[in-house]
Order: sequence, then structure tokens, then C-alpha cells
Amino acid sequence: MTVLADSHSFIDPNKPALVLAPMDGVTDHLMRRVLTELMPFSYCVTEFVRVSTLVPPERSFIRDMPELSCGSVTPYGTAVQLQLLGGNPDLMAKAAASAVSIGATGIDINFGCPAPTVNRHDGGATLLKYPERIEAIVSAVRSAVPKHLPVSAKLRLGWEDPTAIYENAQRAARGGASWITIHGRTKMQGYTPPAYWEPIGRVRRELDIPVVANGEIWCLDDLKRCEEQSGVKHFMIGRGALAEPGMLASCAEYLGLPGRVEGVSFCGDSPTLWLEILSRLAIESRNNAEGDRRTVARIKQWLNYAHKRRTISWFDRVKTATDSKEIFAAIANLADLLDGEQKISIAA
Repeated sequence: MTVLADSHSFIDPNKPALVLAPMDGVTDHLMRRVLTELMPFSYCVTEFVRVSTLVPPERSFIRDMPELSCGSVTPYGTAVQLQLLGGNPDLMAKAAASAVSIGATGIDINFGCPAPTVNRHDGGATLLKYPERIEAIVSAVRSAVPKHLPVSAKLRLGWEDPTAIYENAQRAARGGASWITIHGRTKMQGYTPPAYWEPIGRVRRELDIPVVANGEIWCLDDLKRCEEQSGVKHFMIGRGALAEPGMLASCAEYLGLPGRVEGVSFCGDSPTLWLEILSRLAIESRNNAEGDRRTVARIKQWLNYAHKRRTISWFDRVKTATDSKEIFAAIANLADLLDGEQKISIAA
């Protein structure tokens, strides 16, 4: 029997949640598959599907979200919400209706992407400058989607003025958003630290819909500070989960959420543990006939997040590898050298 996601698979106002953030070029369906096997995410949001001058064909939705054919859940039962990006209310509504007709159980609207190429084409964070358009887009999508399915919106604090979030959040709620997610930075800040969580708290107090906090949550202590400053109980995490895979288990335990892989700690500098989690990604890539170049890119990108956060010290020793077999051989040799454990052989 196929498990179907429903509105309670996403945000329950009375329960905490840990959400896998959409990261363009990173959290595709294979990454979602691996991460939801290993980590206790409450649900995932896809990379955005762009809605520009035409409604995307069904194949575009299925390509970006193969889970549509499997009840909109990953193989491990984690709900997946489809994210749309665009500035035309009518086209966004039609795209949402089309996605729902082929299996989407929830729609998220991207008002936060800071990429210049996206913003120049009337999408993402550029809409933060036009509160009335945010309301119009949310309202159109809400009207096109059956009432029992959620429609949410992701916003930043503003384009340049962080106080813009107060009106923009009100507009999204007025348009019928089931909840909103707020990245605690402006578009102009990009991803430069810090994230500001206090404004998220003010929005939470002013609205009667759930609010999800996002930005600069790299560890359990960050989540606790975000909770203290914002008062939220729902958190979206992206780069932090990749940089320190073990942090999700700590956050889930703190929030009283069920764990995923018991008795295993995927964290720290140990090449042996990283070899295990990265080999799962390689296996999934092979099973889905992904080219080796794409597999190598994924692995290096994941390791680079950890390297930048100083979770691992050995990225420089593997970053020059040109294929997955070479990468796994290098990591296995490092396991010998740094862990003092028997060499692990992975058939890549």
C-alpha cells in the first residue's frame, strides 16, 4: 500500500518539526532519499520549480519530484512538499492545480531565493518589494488548491529593509497561507552571518498561523538560541544538516521527536562514518542510473559544507579525486590513517 502524505505530515501547530530546507542544486530527490533515511526530518521541501511564462508540463514536476508517483513521500515515509517560484498569480495557480492533479499533497511558494538570475525574472526575493503581490500570489494558489491541502510561503526578512517582514508576513497570511517559513536575513545579506531570529518571534506573536524559523542553525545550541529568541517550535535546516549530520538526532531528541537511525552517530571527523553515509548516496545514484560525474559533484559538495564548518579536516585530501571510486578509495585510506580501523572496501 502506498503511504500518502497529508496536511498533518507537514506542520502540526501543536507539535515541533524539523524541516529539510530546499537547496537549489543540492537537495534533489536522491539527496532527499538518503537524508530522510538517516535523519529525523518531519518533512522535506523540494528545490523550486520555476513558473515563468508557461505552466510547466507534468514531466517537469515528475522530474524534480519523483515522489509524486509514490504518495508524495520518500521511501522512508517522509512527506515531500512541492515548491513553486514565479510572479504571475494566474500561472502559479494553474501550476499548483496541475501539480496537485498528479499527486502533490502540499504547495510551498518561494519568496526568498536571492539568486540574481531568479530575481531578474520576477521570482524569489524580488517579490518582497511588493507586499500586495505576495498576497495576490498566495491567494491565487490557495484558491486553486483543495482546502484540505496546505499552501505555505517562504520569505526572507525583506529585500534590504528587515522590517518589511511584518507586512509581507501579514499579506501571506491574508492570502490564505497555512503557515510561513522565514529565513532570518534580507536578500541583500544573502547567506552572510548572522541570521536574525527576533523578528521571526514578532511575526509569530502577530499571526495565528504557524511560523517556521530558518537560517544559521548549525547545531543544537543554535536551535536552542533560535527557539529562545523567536519562540517557534518549527525549524527548517539545510546546510547545517550536511555539515554535521549528527546534529539532527540531537535536535530531534531535544524537541521530543522520534529519531531515525538508532545507535549510529553520523558526525565528527571520522572518515569511516562519512564513508558509510556517502556510500549510501553513491548506491542510490547508481540505482537511479545517475552519471558518475553527478555523483562526484554531490559528494564533494556535501564534504565541502563539512569542511567549511571545520567538521572534517581531510577534505583537501579527497577533493582532487576525479571519479567516485577514487573518492571512496581515498576516504577508506584516510580511515586507516586517521581512525586506526580496518580498511573499508566500497565497490563504487
